[in-house]
Amino acid sequence: MPQKQVVVIGSGFAGLSTATHLAHAGYKVTILEKNTTPGGRARKFEAEGFVFDMGPSWYWMPDVFEKYFANFGKKPSDYYNLVRLDPSYTVVFGEKQFVNIPADLKDFKALLESMEPGVGPKLDAFLEQAAYKYKVGINDLVYRPSRSIFEFTNPRLLADIIRMDVFQSMAKHVRKFFNDEKIIRLMEFPVIFLGETADNIPALYSLMNYADIVLGTWYPMGGMHEIVKGMVKLAEEKGVNIQLGADVSQIEVQNGKAKGVVLKNGKKYEADVVVAAADYHHVDSQLLSPEYRNYSENYWNKRVMAPSSLLFYLGIDKKLENLTHHCLFFDEQMGPHADAIYKNPRWPERPLFYLSAASKTDPSVAPEGKENLVILIPLAPDLEDGEEIREKYYHMVMDRLEKLTGQEIRSHVVFKRSYAHSDFKADYNAFKGNAYGLANTLLQTAILKPSLKNKKVNNLYYTGQLTVPGPGVPPTIISGHVVSREIIKENNL
Repeated sequence: MPQKQVVVIGSGFAGLSTATHLAHAGYKVTILEKNTTPGGRARKFEAEGFVFDMGPSWYWMPDVFEKYFANFGKKPSDYYNLVRLDPSYTVVFGEKQFVNIPADLKDFKALLESMEPGVGPKLDAFLEQAAYKYKVGINDLVYRPSRSIFEFTNPRLLADIIRMDVFQSMAKHVRKFFNDEKIIRLMEFPVIFLGETADNIPALYSLMNYADIVLGTWYPMGGMHEIVKGMVKLAEEKGVNIQLGADVSQIEVQNGKAKGVVLKNGKKYEADVVVAAADYHHVDSQLLSPEYRNYSENYWNKRVMAPSSLLFYLGIDKKLENLTHHCLFFDEQMGPHADAIYKNPRWPERPLFYLSAASKTDPSVAPEGKENLVILIPLAPDLEDGEEIREKYYHMVMDRLEKLTGQEIRSHVVFKRSYAHSDFKADYNAFKGNAYGLANTLLQTAILKPSLKNKKVNNLYYTGQLTVPGPGVPPTIISGHVVSREIIKENNL
């Protein structure tokens, strides 16, 4: 019997994961990537001796990467050199209020004790719950395809779900253990990756605190794109054919079955199975005829999106002080501006921001004696982002950065590039210019997310940050594994 042919649209983490699992199972797989380099949002670029990761910069949940490569008899170390960061990151609460988060759990507990005496046993109890949630959530729940409520109805799992605080907010959960406002903000920080405020994220996601505090923050030397390089190499070892600069314009459907895809240049690829690892909304609304779309435009407009971002990639001609690899600037309060980030389509008055200085860890990403900086400002999706407003926010953030770190930086910027909503749309066809996909609210979790399979086209599947299990690098890698299992189950060779 001839090999079944699979076309995967998009070469981000989810697309690479799907393709590699299917090729390993015996399918003939072709990835069609719109851009000229693989990796989706995890692409990189180089300019004037500086190397910039364009998207993800946090390496959390190392066990997910280990499990991924182990599926093929490999290890992450076969493809890249991973180091644990210490401090994990720095939180800046104001002038001379820099808190370095130690990698060692004992040191972390001592730090919290210095902020709230007697908090140690409470931290232990909090992390014990978080560890259980991580064990069940990451090793079980996120690997379910979430196509039916019956996946979650066995008695043990129902008991687990109740125990895992699905119906309590993260904000309330954290405040049951901690009183100090700075500790509360530290504990709520990880849910930023999930695209909503702690008031609207289920306490299930304290599992992220376990990932942060216990499993730690890591970095692949050379940058996050080294993961992409490793996944591409593994995919090609398995026989995956990756076509770059291949912009899909249409999925051809006949009698409820996808027959293949057409590129903008007219070239066609036949397929027995099509997997959309590109933006789900784009695929649904632009690549399919109306009668085959999974969801209406009204459905999409009612979804709660995770933030978009305004990023600045900066090359600095000197070494900078008072910065570590990851820095979170919480010198402005989140509360009054939360709606500006997550819901209301307006630019915030006093934005939070994050800074990555990978050159503090990795000398290969900047020329000797210089620094590589990436500054990220989370913003509501669907904003107008012209050059004038970008420049306004650049100077707003740089004013604070220079004041807080006590040094002149702007006059030492020798390379600068900005990236925001319109770029996400142009490069990734991102719905409303989103950077992170759908927020992981209770009503957008598991079976309440967009389905990983088309309801009207029986061999069209979806993977990535807009379907299960959700946004972030580890979840999208898992998403590719989950959809590949469904394809193998339903399309046995």
